Amino acid sequence: MTTRPPFLGSRHPRRAARGFSLLELLVAFAIMAISLGVLYRATGSSVRSVGDLDLRQQATSVAESALERVSGVPPAGLAESGAIGDVAWNIQTRPFDEGNTSPQAPKLHEVRVVVSWQERGEPKELVLMTLRPERGPRSP
Repeated sequence: MTTRPPFLGSRHPRRAARGFSLLELLVAFAIMAISLGVLYRATGSSVRSVGDLDLRQQATSVAESALERVSGVPPAGLAESGAIGDVAWNIQTRPFDEGNTSPQAPKLHEVRVVVSWQERGEPKELVLMTLRPERGPRSP
């Protein structure tokens, strides 16, 4: 006598599984929703970072341009301000006391450039300082 496996001759044959069960679909959707949320956050923060970096680069460029404008400081000093787009700038100078009393040493002025802007609703500021010589009187 030959014996048959139980699934071949039984009264209730097992049905082949087709598709996914409802529980499997819910788990798959939950995993997909969490993954998309993480991806959305990562993408959103990188886009904000690029925007912030663009403003900082613009502020740095404005500050460097303002410093380049001041090659020599008049004896009375210098005070200027302005704005380029969303970036405001301010230049202030004051005499720099270096302690050198030599008559041949040039008089120096401390030049301070302050650039300010708004980044995500918060005020930001970049300060650059350098020394520049005092301009002498112009020859006719």
